[in-house]
Amino acid sequence: MEEQSSSTNPQRSFTRKKRKLTIESEPLTLTLIPDHTHTSKHKQNQRRRNSENRKWVYSTRDCSNHKDKFVLISYNILGVENASKHKDLYINVPPKFLKWKQRLRVIRKEIARYNPSVLCFQEVDRFDDLNTTLQKDGFKGVYQARTGEARDGCGIFWKDEMFSLMHEENIEFKNFGLRDNVAQFCVLKMNGCQTHVDATENLKTHRSILVGNIHVLFNPSRGDIKLGQVRLFLAKAHRLLETWGNIPVILGGDFNSMPQSAMYQFIASSELNIQHHERKKICGQNCPLHYPTFQCHSNYYSSRWNKEEIRLATGTKHSTYLKHKLKLTSAYHGVPATRLTRDEYGEPLATSFHSRFMGTVDYIWHTGDLVPLKVLETLPIETLEKTEGLPSKRWGSDHLALVCEFAFADADIEALDI
Repeated sequence: MEEQSSSTNPQRSFTRKKRKLTIESEPLTLTLIPDHTHTSKHKQNQRRRNSENRKWVYSTRDCSNHKDKFVLISYNILGVENASKHKDLYINVPPKFLKWKQRLRVIRKEIARYNPSVLCFQEVDRFDDLNTTLQKDGFKGVYQARTGEARDGCGIFWKDEMFSLMHEENIEFKNFGLRDNVAQFCVLKMNGCQTHVDATENLKTHRSILVGNIHVLFNPSRGDIKLGQVRLFLAKAHRLLETWGNIPVILGGDFNSMPQSAMYQFIASSELNIQHHERKKICGQNCPLHYPTFQCHSNYYSSRWNKEEIRLATGTKHSTYLKHKLKLTSAYHGVPATRLTRDEYGEPLATSFHSRFMGTVDYIWHTGDLVPLKVLETLPIETLEKTEGLPSKRWGSDHLALVCEFAFADADIEALDI
């Protein structure tokens, strides 16, 4: 069998000698690939990488007078347990891209590219890992876990060399009969200002901000609970704003509401009559992606509100009218961009993408005493579709981070006084 085997190989014959092995073979043929082929592939790879890059978009205002600036990120980083329990959402994602250690490395690397000072994270269920990692990059943080069985919660981090924590406060919505979601607030003071400030002093002159962070209930059909959570969140923000001397407010989070929704209208316009909207369509997740502005409701009120649903949404059984006292603007809406990445409302076309959903549910809201100087653009739909779903090699979550550089608006006033 051995002789037959060797004789059937015309290319190589082996001759055995003492402590010596020689190989006689036919000459090898070397195929040279023209340089232009390598260049073409290189250009293709470069174009692919460029298409996956997120670019800064700048405000049209004159930013030369703004010296006290900071970058804030709002980012749903995908809870480890959520990724494990809902594998049907990630059927096109290679398993290695769902592993927490891999995603943490990718998220850390991504964050470093943006040089942020404040981080608002949602779906945090490995706070110790996140805290240990971010401490190496100069961050301190606080965490509020969800109540109930789910372990994920919210986390706010800040660059220790730039900000100091003055106050921390949390909301557990279960205390109001509004499920196990949570929200958190931090009053942060820019370092280099007065060393001791209490709540009776005006922090506005000390370059301080109130940062809020929330992850609203997902359930698309429970618009009453979603509205109730956001109502309490905005009311708490206003009370803290007054307590700490009308300082600027930034609210980040996964609001689980789309730009065409009544929820978006409530936050942006400060008021809403829920009687004009169907409860199951309050947040737009059950509506077509490009439904007309704030029209996501039933013309025939096929799903009327009962008294308990009205109470959960508005805080009282006797009124269907909602109002909040903050004047808020979406950071991305305030910095225009192209139709490749923005919808008709000026919001990103998509901040989240998995096998069952592509759309915008994440926002950064701010009061008028802060100015958005630039925002990090999201990805075009075509680019997202090519990934077949997030997370990916480049992105560590099924959401995209929202990133905005802010300045204090009084710099504009000072410039006019000169």
